[in-house]
Amino acid sequence: MTYVVVDNCIKCKYTDCVEVCPVDCFHEGPNFLAIDPEECIDCTLCEPECPAEAVFAEDDLPEGQEHFIALNEELAKIWPVITEQKAAPTDAAEWDGKPNKLEHLER
Repeated sequence: MTYVVVDNCIKCKYTDCVEVCPVDCFHEGPNFLAIDPEECIDCTLCEPECPAEAVFAEDDLPEGQEHFIALNEELAKIWPVITEQKAAPTDAAEWDGKPNKLEHLER
């Protein structure tokens, strides 16, 4: 099993989770983070660190978020690894909790 970043990370992109990852499996895009399923060791450390509650175990994904499994895998292959926390976007709090943000994902 792996952990998956879902819809609520889009345009929030808090990076608290990357600081605790022991295997550097997070990858950074313009406004979203992705987890490399090949690198994730299911340690559970990242999930409670996400202020936007956008990280879930693959088996615990909210209904309708299953397509993020493949999306994380796809994007992790093309985006660079991120290992240090960065400041969140200035408007992150405004986007936190807004539904259906996939159309705003920047690749």
